[in-house]
Amino acid sequence: MTDRSDSVSTLPPAHPAAPLVPNARFAHGNEGYFALVWRRFRRSVMGMIGLVMVIGLLVMALFADFFAPVDPRANGIGFAPPDHISFFKADGSFTFIPRIYPIVETDELDPVTFQPMNGPDLENPHELALFVRGYPYKLLWLIPSNIHLFGSRDGAPIHLLGTDKFGRDILSRGIVGSRISLTIALIVVMITTTVGTTVGITSGYLGGRIDAWVQRFVDLVLAFPQLPLYLALTSLIPITAPSNVFIAFVIGVMAALGWAQLSREVRGKTLALARIEYVRAAMAVGAGDGRIIFRHILPNVMSHVIVGVTLAIPTIVLLESFLGFLGFAVKPPLISWGLMLQDTGAFSVIGSYPWILSPVVFVLITVFAFNALGDGLRDAIDPY
Repeated sequence: MTDRSDSVSTLPPAHPAAPLVPNARFAHGNEGYFALVWRRFRRSVMGMIGLVMVIGLLVMALFADFFAPVDPRANGIGFAPPDHISFFKADGSFTFIPRIYPIVETDELDPVTFQPMNGPDLENPHELALFVRGYPYKLLWLIPSNIHLFGSRDGAPIHLLGTDKFGRDILSRGIVGSRISLTIALIVVMITTTVGTTVGITSGYLGGRIDAWVQRFVDLVLAFPQLPLYLALTSLIPITAPSNVFIAFVIGVMAALGWAQLSREVRGKTLALARIEYVRAAMAVGAGDGRIIFRHILPNVMSHVIVGVTLAIPTIVLLESFLGFLGFAVKPPLISWGLMLQDTGAFSVIGSYPWILSPVVFVLITVFAFNALGDGLRDAIDPY
């Protein structure tokens, strides 16, 4: 008889399964919440552009005197047009050093009005340079300095955006004015965020009569016509009041009327979070109300609050610019974008000197930067 074992073919030994290697593209390790948000946020092109612009605006406001080429309070020729920048000399030859040809009155007369016409002074150019010496200031309000990022090599004033009716440089005033405008916006948003978040979480968590009375008060604040109230309250401050007092009053009025909307939104999220299992478990084990509010509910509404902050800042900047245009926000000698826009009140001025609208560019850049940052954060935070 034949052995059955001889008829069975020998099978090759089984190879052990190779270990699974995760794709490096998706292997990010144990990431936390903020790491996930940042990874999604940096894929947003507009969000990253907004982040870079916001950082640039904050740096410009912090080191405003360093970036301003001319003393923002120095007077000169009123309504002077922007200086002409050229890379060519008077004889037409090219140069790598940019030059400014100041605008002066020429010997030519206007054929209609017979007034002297303005034109570039080709005989007396001013070379532009980096890190030049200019008017003295204190860096970060502490360190005396007179170094500026750019300016004319010979110290002559340059006006890249022209001058206002008093001959003050618009570019330098816009850079220095960012301090007041952004400071007002950041302080108002900080107050409204703190008050609105605290009131909204507390009202939504406690519920009952407390929630009902708080929400009726919120309805009352939201029902106020804000613009007439702004004008009425700010007109109560006398013109002779110090500038700091006036700014503090304006900030207080904006903050008193701006917290209610965020409070209503946070309350709605708190009502939904209060029914989640981990909050009920914390209640069951005897955790106090303060611990539940600030340790369990607040971290879950912070994503909405952060987005709300980035979208509220441009609103305050626009409001301050509008009130400053009407003369109810900042008083001289302080500088803000709204105060600079007062010179654009007459159509004849805009038609004759269009460069006086340059402060609008600062407002547009700020609003775009914070809105782009807020949209990017909202898209990054929502999925998580």
